[in-house]
Amino acid sequence: MFRQIIVGLDGSEKAKSAARIACDLAKYYAGTVTLVHVSRAETAAEAVSAGDGDHVPPLVPTFEEAEKAGQKILDEGLKIAGDIGCKRVETRMPHGDPATELLACADEIGADLIVTGRRGLSRVAGLVLGSTTQRVNHLAKCACLSVV
Repeated sequence: MFRQIIVGLDGSEKAKSAARIACDLAKYYAGTVTLVHVSRAETAAEAVSAGDGDHVPPLVPTFEEAEKAGQKILDEGLKIAGDIGCKRVETRMPHGDPATELLACADEIGADLIVTGRRGLSRVAGLVLGSTTQRVNHLAKCACLSVV
């Protein structure tokens, strides 16, 4: 049923929960999980400042900082997959609008399911659903699962 599963990762706890659920489903259905982190300034700023003792994220991270932060987020997703025993895992790190890039990736691989956290790192996004999750749920051509 769910042979190609996309997971949107932004470094938030909700996204990590989404990765756990997606990997569990992939094990059950012998599917493949594609972990997708869309590099953007807010996410990179949060990840770059994590653990450096300074809780104020930089205003605009460099491209290299954004890439490094994005890889850290994907590595966390790969660790989650490994801990669950999910063997068929791929990663992608496009740049651009998260919803647009998740949907493009889903179309490209013929995804059966897109899993996202209900709300990510954005402090301004929608009240119930984050704006990325809301757009993905509205525009996806496959099933969507929003994780709380």
